[in-house]
Amino acid sequence: MPHTISVVGPAQASDAELHAAQEVGRLLAAGGHVVVTGGHGGVMEAASRGAAIHDGVVVGILPGLERDANPFVSIALPTGLGEMRNALIIRAADAVICVGTSWGSLSEVSLAMRTRVPVVMLGGWDIPEGPQLARTPDEAVRMAVRLAQRRRQH
Repeated sequence: MPHTISVVGPAQASDAELHAAQEVGRLLAAGGHVVVTGGHGGVMEAASRGAAIHDGVVVGILPGLERDANPFVSIALPTGLGEMRNALIIRAADAVICVGTSWGSLSEVSLAMRTRVPVVMLGGWDIPEGPQLARTPDEAVRMAVRLAQRRRQH
């Protein structure tokens, strides 16, 4: 059964983070899952690109205007909410994968933990009593899908 998985991470990402995010997006789309991002660059664009390679559905929940979406977003939702749109990215998700970490993505991880949306961290900061840690994109996707399934059953 497909899930909605939000992929978050820094707009200013390293090459390793971009590669991992693209692989996460590809694996999610290959599994038939919907990918939700903030719709901009960096990790968001890399995950979107990876999903687009497999004709996956990518929802971009944008802080501003539709024209600001990266070219791989299938459905652009302009909110006009700025960073407050982070809550929508999290509430739309059955699970979250955070690739790398920035202050913006940390706010999304915090919102997810607070609202009991499961989070898998791939790289980035180790947060005590926080998200589950994954070592590879494949492991992150498997963990997120398993957690999303468990969340739907409860």
